[in-house]
Amino acid sequence: MSQNLPFEKPVVELQNKINELKNFTENKDINLEAEIQHLEERLQELEVQIYDELSPWERVQIARHAERPTTLDYIDYLFADFLELHGDRLYGDDEAIISGIATYKGRPVTVIGHQRGRNTKENIRRNFGSPHPEGYRKALRMMKQAEKFNRPIICFIDTKGAFPGKASEERGISEAIARNLLEMAGFGVPSIGIVIGEGGSGGALALGVCNHMYMLANATYSVISPEGAATILWKDASEAQRAAETMRITAPDLEEFGIIDGIIPEVRGGAHYDIVKQAGFIERTLDNSLAKLSHLSPEELQHQRFEKFNKIGKTDE
Repeated sequence: MSQNLPFEKPVVELQNKINELKNFTENKDINLEAEIQHLEERLQELEVQIYDELSPWERVQIARHAERPTTLDYIDYLFADFLELHGDRLYGDDEAIISGIATYKGRPVTVIGHQRGRNTKENIRRNFGSPHPEGYRKALRMMKQAEKFNRPIICFIDTKGAFPGKASEERGISEAIARNLLEMAGFGVPSIGIVIGEGGSGGALALGVCNHMYMLANATYSVISPEGAATILWKDASEAQRAAETMRITAPDLEEFGIIDGIIPEVRGGAHYDIVKQAGFIERTLDNSLAKLSHLSPEELQHQRFEKFNKIGKTDE
């Protein structure tokens, strides 16, 4: 990969050493197979040691990786005949939210997701994946259309949060998020949410009131970013790593709390290392989820959603 994270340095250095020996073998006609095999075995052990014991902060870094697959990337691999639909019919279109109709293994579905950019130009166009109110109203319009035509709703969540700027506040960002939470709770069609990167604040929750909610193994899901929490708790955003360790925002924690219904495995090192394989992991989860939800009536889907969220949280008396 063109961009490696700090904790990956030992893996990268060892891989470079292996590549050097292989090139030396080819160019100098010297047999170094034994040495190469030994280093490759060491590399496998090192990858297990590093990637199987990731800290919460390291998972945050992977979730934010610039090359991490986006909603549009997964749409290309998982769905056929995707037709993007634009606008909220009230103000305008928001490119931080992708929405449209597609087919999944021959079945019509509605697909909605946050969309961030790959570079500065695209990030500006997509507002760094932070939607304005019209983005969430567009999403809600598509969800209502899905219910009208009895299509399952599939949401990909990947945002640091809704855009908090003046224009966003003037156009009612809080109301737009609250409206989505209310309306999603009552839909009579299956809804599936997948956190593919960083699920932050109300901006993520606005697409998250689903019958089934899943997370990629290195994704995060929280009411606030580690930097935001550190600013509130310790008046210092540089304490973000400490906050990430404290907040319990990773997939294993959220599965333990009952907030998500399952963890989708990731390619070792992160989804950006092999999107084809990662899309296969997501596909299996979608298959299982749709199979479980498809036989439920609209009333049963509403009840299942209510019971799911009603069980979240614990109290001590």
